[in-house]
Amino acid sequence: MKPIRALGLALVIGSASAAMATDPGRATESTSNEIIYDMTVPWPFREVNKDDSDGDRVLDRNDACPGTPRGAIVDANGCPLDTDGDGVPDGIDRCAETPRGAMVDRHGCPQDSDGDGIADGLDRCARTPRGAIVDAHGCPQDSDGDGVADGIDECPGTSTELAVNKKGCPVLIGEVGQQFLDGDAVAFNIAFSSGKAEIQPSSYAFLDSVGVVLNDWPEAKVEIGGHTDSQGAATFNQQLSEKRAQAVKDYLTSKYKRIRPRNLTPVGYGESQPVATNDTPEGRARNRRVEFRLTNASELGKDVETKRYKKRNE
Repeated sequence: MKPIRALGLALVIGSASAAMATDPGRATESTSNEIIYDMTVPWPFREVNKDDSDGDRVLDRNDACPGTPRGAIVDANGCPLDTDGDGVPDGIDRCAETPRGAMVDRHGCPQDSDGDGIADGLDRCARTPRGAIVDAHGCPQDSDGDGVADGIDECPGTSTELAVNKKGCPVLIGEVGQQFLDGDAVAFNIAFSSGKAEIQPSSYAFLDSVGVVLNDWPEAKVEIGGHTDSQGAATFNQQLSEKRAQAVKDYLTSKYKRIRPRNLTPVGYGESQPVATNDTPEGRARNRRVEFRLTNASELGKDVETKRYKKRNE
């Protein structure tokens, strides 16, 4: 009996010996009149061709690119084809039409670190914030030029002169400036040296809150009204209020260079316009004040609304 040469078994009927059938699946008759039935089980894996080590169907002796990865499509010389030139061979490349220059992963698909739809390697603005609308180069579009990209900007069309928040919407001026622009008198209890027109440093912050608004709005015309309590002679209080109003004007125009001196009008009212009783210390303290009032709001028109928002460089 010949040795078995394959993974199969031939059953010999009428004999205690086994033999390999020459034709799988068929019953045959041996030379000794024995009936043989082939029970060979086929081997599911193809035999490795020792003459084609990388399995690309191009024999090693003809293969110009030995070691081609399994699954790659090769040319007649055994070299991988790469239609889109991304470095991942056809047959393995899951994204076969990647644009030239794009960075790809091991599957040949474009990488997009910032998720803007423009592949890394082509993206000129690689850190675009999520949600931004970008151009063909991957750079954010900003239709109103406020520094917040379209797609993120919740207030499109904002003037380029206005400061905006991270959502692209104008930032309102402070409480003092808002009151000032609403046409209401902005009043402060400015501290002066007793009986004098010398401003105490503790009041500088109050005056600066008005100064920054007027510095950005040189067209505004403002009356600076000085007021006193009723302590002392009325004539003295009148003169003192005038001097204190002038001192405030001098402070603002010397510190804020865009404020036009001719647009600030100091007026002394003395004790004639109290806002509280002069019979108590608290009331007298309220009456010693300086008021700012916008006098040309009607002339400025829409500019009043514009000035409700901070300028970009403030």
